Amino acid sequence: MRYTARVRHTADTTYTLIQGWIPSAHHVVSPNYNARPAEAEPNLIVVHNISLPPGEFGGGYINALFTNCLDPAVHPYFAEICDLRVSSHFLISRGGELTQYVATDDRAWHAGHSEWCGRGNCNDFSIGIELEGTDDEPYAEEQYAVLVQLIDLLQREYPSIAADAIVGHSDIAPGRKTDPGPAFDWPKLWAQLRLERSQQGRAT
Repeated sequence: MRYTARVRHTADTTYTLIQGWIPSAHHVVSPNYNARPAEAEPNLIVVHNISLPPGEFGGGYINALFTNCLDPAVHPYFAEICDLRVSSHFLISRGGELTQYVATDDRAWHAGHSEWCGRGNCNDFSIGIELEGTDDEPYAEEQYAVLVQLIDLLQREYPSIAADAIVGHSDIAPGRKTDPGPAFDWPKLWAQLRLERSQQGRAT
């Protein structure tokens, strides 16, 4: 278990990572995780999107899915997915609230069948970040701001995550997954990350 803490300061937020958890995040602990393989430290960040029901935001249904409490009677789509056992490390809501489900040192179940740089089973070595959204609806500015802070924190805590080791779910599961979709502004993310790194005196 990791005991170091890395601190990020912004005008209105301080993020730390202690024992794999961000204390200032909202914690909803998921049972859907297990230990990473021996010596497998995170070296990849995977960006996803999620909305429940599809195309709708809010309501707490993502928390219910990740804690195996989704009521199939609430919506027809829920009856199709209520038996799934899935999770992610983080969720960033439309308003920029950060929720954490699984410690970063542990293996969340977010990637499924996947491959990156010839290496399969991306759950083993990745950190999953869900954005509340859809493939074709623009993401909120608050989400980009929190995502940049979160990525910066994770790369400081885990130096094995290279500057460009940030991918979409579609990149590691092409043909099976499409998220975060064309609505996600990758150039904006890279530009904001370069600015963040330059302000911290880090390589861009």
